[in-house]
Amino acid sequence: MSLIPNYYARLGLPLDATPEEIRRAYRLAARRLHPDTREGGDTRLFIDAQEAYEILSDPSKRMAYDDRLPPEYTTPPAVTISTIFSRASLPRSSEPQLIYALVEIAARVNLEEIATTPVNLALVLDCSTSMQGPHLDTVKSTAIELVRQLRPNDLLSIITFSDRAEVLVPSGTHNDREKIETSIRLMQPYGGTEIFKGLEAGFSEVRRHRSSKYTNHIILITDGRTYGDEAQCMKLAADAVLHGIGISAMGIGSQWNDQFLDNLAKHTGGSSMFVSKPRDIRRFLIEKFSGLGQSYAERAIYDCETGPNVQLKYAFRLQPETSPLDTEPPLQLGNVPRDINLNILLEFLVESVPTDAAHVSLAEGRLTLDIPSRAEPTYTIRVNLDRPTANDADNEPPPAIIVQAMSRLTLYRMQERARQDVAEGNLREATRRLQNIATNLLSQGKYELAKTVLNEADHIQKKQSFSEAGDKRIKYGTRSLLLPAPAEEKLP
Repeated sequence: MSLIPNYYARLGLPLDATPEEIRRAYRLAARRLHPDTREGGDTRLFIDAQEAYEILSDPSKRMAYDDRLPPEYTTPPAVTISTIFSRASLPRSSEPQLIYALVEIAARVNLEEIATTPVNLALVLDCSTSMQGPHLDTVKSTAIELVRQLRPNDLLSIITFSDRAEVLVPSGTHNDREKIETSIRLMQPYGGTEIFKGLEAGFSEVRRHRSSKYTNHIILITDGRTYGDEAQCMKLAADAVLHGIGISAMGIGSQWNDQFLDNLAKHTGGSSMFVSKPRDIRRFLIEKFSGLGQSYAERAIYDCETGPNVQLKYAFRLQPETSPLDTEPPLQLGNVPRDINLNILLEFLVESVPTDAAHVSLAEGRLTLDIPSRAEPTYTIRVNLDRPTANDADNEPPPAIIVQAMSRLTLYRMQERARQDVAEGNLREATRRLQNIATNLLSQGKYELAKTVLNEADHIQKKQSFSEAGDKRIKYGTRSLLLPAPAEEKLP
């Protein structure tokens, strides 16, 4: 591998970046990384960004640097990026209009020639008193099963926490697995729930061996609410993004804060899961661990700016793991699997289209990927989303794949709006929405989830609020409907 540093990758820039793009990228990096910022920054990464800017901002130095770039910096990755829009064109009008973009990112590689990605994983396990019984027993047995599935290059650490944190298993490859299994079996519940202490210890363990050659990830498992340290947790999530570390969360039972765990996970491109029954803990955790090792590209990040009179109103990852995404750039999209597309649905509100406009720029930006199998892992490519304009409205129906994606998302968005209605005191409207959701679910044969929705509609009328258990069942139940059907369930 070449010893020449990749200055473009340090600033998240394509090789053809303009001088203005270089200045803007450096300003953003300095704002995030400077040690004197409110968040504390990162001195080493800040110095790296300064060095990159010094070279790329000087035309003569940049030209000399570009002449020395090795092939691994300039060879495009085996990734295809395609976008399907809900409209072929946008009518010139002063009226607001919505348009959807389905962005598909796919690995186009011979899987037999590409080794699976090793995992640098921290399991952060809630051992507070409330976990006592089947929850903790299942977590312990599943953790032991994961230890037995570790590959030679995988790194694992295990952290337990309640009102304090303990590094039960330090990060490493761990040849003495019997000793680890014994430590796991001896885990005992104690104390209250303070998530930040567990996350902080997990972050430190993953960061010790953090590398672009690994999938670097934290999996948090909890059954309770944390009190008073949510802001610290979100600050840590921001630090995790800077270091290329994802966070996923698994909530057990009904007492945990789903909005907090959702925000924590989506901020890093991770996912959040709801486990209502102890027996599901094993399935979810094994699937997550397996998926982390099956990525072709890590940390797909879309750093973009919307065009004039355009807002990004909604962003949702449809697969491989369904999750709402932040709409403030940079968008943390998650990982690109080896054999499944990473599909993102974006909803844009175009407030007006001038009569003299030839096209509408929805978003302009850069997609950055880390590909562990490449000699130079980090690669950045331009991704601009725009549509031509027309005098008249486009009367052609949207492409079938867009219709399918939007229809699959409908029930999940309806429950989001029902939640908002309850928060705003619009109980009648919330009840109406839930009844509509139940009707749709019944037509799909989802009788158990439909019953839960109708029970919550009744609960809202009586108690003026969702129940904690029913709220989560509806939220994650409608989200699970977005997952592709198992092969045996698909129509021929």
